[in-house]
Amino acid sequence: MVQNVVTKVKEIEDHYRELEHKLGDPEIIKDLNRYQKFLKEIKKIEPIVETYRKLEALKRQIKESQLLLEDSDQEIRNMAKEEIERLKAEEEVISHQLMVMLLPKDPNDEKNILLEIRAGTGGEEAALFAADLFRMYTRYAEKRGWKTEILSSNETGLGGFKEIIILVSGDSAYSKLKYEAGVHRVQRVPETESQGRIHTSAVTVAVLPEAEEVDVEIRPEDLRIDIFRASGHGGQHVNTTDSAVRITHLPTGIVVTCQDERSQHKNKAKAMKVLRSRLFELMQREQQGKISQERRQMVGSGDRSERIRTYNFPQGRVTDHRIGLTLYQIEDIMQGELDLILDPLIAHFQTEAIKSLSLN
Repeated sequence: MVQNVVTKVKEIEDHYRELEHKLGDPEIIKDLNRYQKFLKEIKKIEPIVETYRKLEALKRQIKESQLLLEDSDQEIRNMAKEEIERLKAEEEVISHQLMVMLLPKDPNDEKNILLEIRAGTGGEEAALFAADLFRMYTRYAEKRGWKTEILSSNETGLGGFKEIIILVSGDSAYSKLKYEAGVHRVQRVPETESQGRIHTSAVTVAVLPEAEEVDVEIRPEDLRIDIFRASGHGGQHVNTTDSAVRITHLPTGIVVTCQDERSQHKNKAKAMKVLRSRLFELMQREQQGKISQERRQMVGSGDRSERIRTYNFPQGRVTDHRIGLTLYQIEDIMQGELDLILDPLIAHFQTEAIKSLSLN
């Protein structure tokens, strides 16, 4: 680890010792509020301190083993060499874990998300692939024990989606899926293609942290709410009532439409959930715009306009262009085995962020 990081960890350890001393003070023990405050603070930094101490213990073990390299017994020297290799490998792992712990926390990491999937270039084939991505993400959510709820959808006649928005609720959903935002490209022979030619289509995915009412203030006078008769395929019940809701946020021009529910009130509630999250994202993007261009390039912007991944069905491969990762496991990935891609992605962005941490 670089010196500035070591200095930071030592400061945290000193603060930890100070807190331990305070928790043993009889006067503080009598004051329940102060005691709980210090206890909460110590639990927050305890994993960092424990990992740092484990790292320091490994370093001491390495030094002790290095002394044995000078032993006159060849067998002892060989054993010491093997032990040093093992300890150094463990040291590297623990050191990386510690650096990750020191990274600034994304305040949205624990939030649920709104996943917006939209067909891009490619017409009906793009809409069909949007439906494939929807199934991929819902299967992934099922594997993790998360819940999914469709907030809004615009289905095509062949079973694809021009647009579908789902709420994904579960432990650290945003932290796992935030790097999915961008353009997903598909290369395959469409079901509608009679001559067997490979087409290239695109779908955009947006990942928005679910916004609570306290995150975004929406004034009633800033909204225009239109109620209209929902449209659907095959004369479904949605055609018979004025239950569809379209909400326009006048200051930003953001428009949200929801017609999936029979109830006007349910459609309005879902539309407001989507609007709130879009406004939250807009607010965050404005804040991030103040960050230097160098910093954004270093850690990646995750902008939805970036082409991030290609799914090539004839060759059975998936390529993530941001990290140059190619996997010939397209069937597994489409069945929801997304950690095959997400784990290397998260590791990559953590490594880039660690480089930034080391520079500061």
